Amino acid sequence: MDGEQVGQQALRLHIPDTERGPGAEPPEVRFISAAGEMRRPELDEPVERIALMRKQMVRVLDDDGAATGPWDPQLTADQLRTGLRDMMLVRAFDARLLQAHRQGKISFYMQCLGEEAIACAHKRALHPADMHFPTYRQQGLLIAGGYPIVQMMNQVLSNEADPLKGRQLPIMYSSKEYGFFTISGNLATQYVQGVGWAMASALSGDTRIASAWIGEGATAESDFHAALLFASTYRAPVILNIVNNQWAISTPEDFARGASATFADRGFGYSIPALRVDGNDYLAVYAATRWAAARARGNLGPTLVEWVTLRRGAHSTSDDPSVYRPAGEASHFPLGDPIANLQRHLVTLGQWDDDRHAALSNELDAEVAAAFAEADAHGSVKSGHTADPRTMFDDVYAELPRHLREQRDQVGR
Repeated sequence: MDGEQVGQQALRLHIPDTERGPGAEPPEVRFISAAGEMRRPELDEPVERIALMRKQMVRVLDDDGAATGPWDPQLTADQLRTGLRDMMLVRAFDARLLQAHRQGKISFYMQCLGEEAIACAHKRALHPADMHFPTYRQQGLLIAGGYPIVQMMNQVLSNEADPLKGRQLPIMYSSKEYGFFTISGNLATQYVQGVGWAMASALSGDTRIASAWIGEGATAESDFHAALLFASTYRAPVILNIVNNQWAISTPEDFARGASATFADRGFGYSIPALRVDGNDYLAVYAATRWAAARARGNLGPTLVEWVTLRRGAHSTSDDPSVYRPAGEASHFPLGDPIANLQRHLVTLGQWDDDRHAALSNELDAEVAAAFAEADAHGSVKSGHTADPRTMFDDVYAELPRHLREQRDQVGR
């Protein structure tokens, strides 16, 4: 026996503790900067000088609802009210479809409760022609972009008016016209697709940029790292969004984060400027998006943004978060609620009050109810309304090959 091996300690792995449960203390949110504290760097500032920002947080709204600091985007009162309306419409939309699931009218749903500011402000800060590569929790991109909510409901119902003809799971929307790439159920695929699209845009001399989305848990996928490598090497005009909502299904964020202090650290490792942003601060989201977009449009390359927020509801209608999440976690979340935060800011400016808020809430509830009634009139897959099986052959080839024409004809017999 080799003498050097005698008495050596046995090797062991570190297994992260993922146990939380209803009786546990809510997890701590790390590195929260005060509103207005973060400096706003120049667009072409070297990544080494931006490095500290991956352990800080861009925030604009303080606890009293006032906007402060160099990141204040100076939005008008009309822009702020539009942002509030977008977020409230997303929340009303989610609530109605969650109710539809409980009524047995749809098979599956995923809401974005507590995350509305990220997608809504991001969409408003970009150009309409820019291309988004979303996950399943960015319905705010479509709603803030003006996509008809009736069409979204038709897709969730998989009815005869479904623009995707029942071929996708509910909530996996797709709209080239609105810059919304088809949602994939396979995690992280949209990251490499977004970077590839951005590279193609640059190669063709286009002016449009891409925005790729991923949840913090899916950053463990290899596609995430491949995307960062290509984005860094070729300086692709893309915004790389990581939505850190604290939970990847039933696994807390620190499991995926590993030994890194933040998810923004991932960008620094690839020499990509990286920011952490309060994802529940509409103004901070808007400002950070505009900064990252300006870098991309100026051929300065990608920016990685970690949006810090909280998934307030279940992962999906197939999930019961009460068995793995601390009770009262939402009420202890230090960044608050995005709608309440922006509402308080408007009140502080003298541009909003409780009566107007209640009136808008009622108006949006009525709008969503009317839209669902219209969509529900077309039936749903749950009630036996399904598309003609022959439609599975449509929209795949410019000219359908002979063997597939034969199969389509056989299906129709």
